[in-house]
Amino acid sequence: MSSQAQNRRLTAPDIAARKGEAGGEPIVALTAYTAPMARLVDGVADVILVGDSVGMVVHGFDSTLPVTLDMMILHAQAVMRGSQRALVVIDLPFATYEAGPLQAFEAAARIMKETGCGAVKLEGGAHMAETVRFLTQRGIPVMGHTGLTPQSIAALGSFRAQGRERSQWPQMIADAQAIAQAGAFSVVVEAVAEPLAVEITKAVEVPVIGIGASAQCDGQILVLDDMLGLTPRTPKFVKRYAEIGADAERALAEYAREVRERSFPAPQQTYPERKR
Repeated sequence: MSSQAQNRRLTAPDIAARKGEAGGEPIVALTAYTAPMARLVDGVADVILVGDSVGMVVHGFDSTLPVTLDMMILHAQAVMRGSQRALVVIDLPFATYEAGPLQAFEAAARIMKETGCGAVKLEGGAHMAETVRFLTQRGIPVMGHTGLTPQSIAALGSFRAQGRERSQWPQMIADAQAIAQAGAFSVVVEAVAEPLAVEITKAVEVPVIGIGASAQCDGQILVLDDMLGLTPRTPKFVKRYAEIGADAERALAEYAREVRERSFPAPQQTYPERKR
């Protein structure tokens, strides 16, 4: 591969081509909402998702429902400035695409024009296939999202795993297949029974990216703040790879102590008088 190819930003077709690659590596995906975090993630991730989880992680909402299109665009612009290599995918927030293909196109087109991102993501199964097809036929790459769909929390009642009963499997497999067949370049499958995730991965012709699914999926995604230990609640499917929150608390406590005892700033952090 040429250095030019190695340095260019990944695209939706690049990710789609990873399905069934002989000896291909699983797709690494993470969320990011700011330029500094995007810089960190860009060094390791194939996909950066600017998820509507920003509403809960950054803005303190109880769900993703209050997130607006303006908020998504603002965070997406920051992530695009902070990254160079990864494909950046932006969530379509609640109530910006469910009314139909035209509404979805207007929202997705605005996101892509104002951010320069490479794709959008939307939630839903077979009932969203027409919208996915409408967008992809008009040049907007779409990532699907099935299983637990957080924007449907009001209908679901809670953030709980899906597909625990085998009787639910045919419909859930059909949902993922419908989105892929409509033109989605990949599908996120969230919080589903592990054997079901394996079956969906086998049944769908585009990469399946798991979150709370199975190591046998074509890739994995986590919310960055969850896996770094920055959020108070840890979902079952999250492995905390660091405890940055606890480290930050210790650092803040030390800073406060030094300020109160007047040991900070020390001579190393102050400017001496210039002698003439």
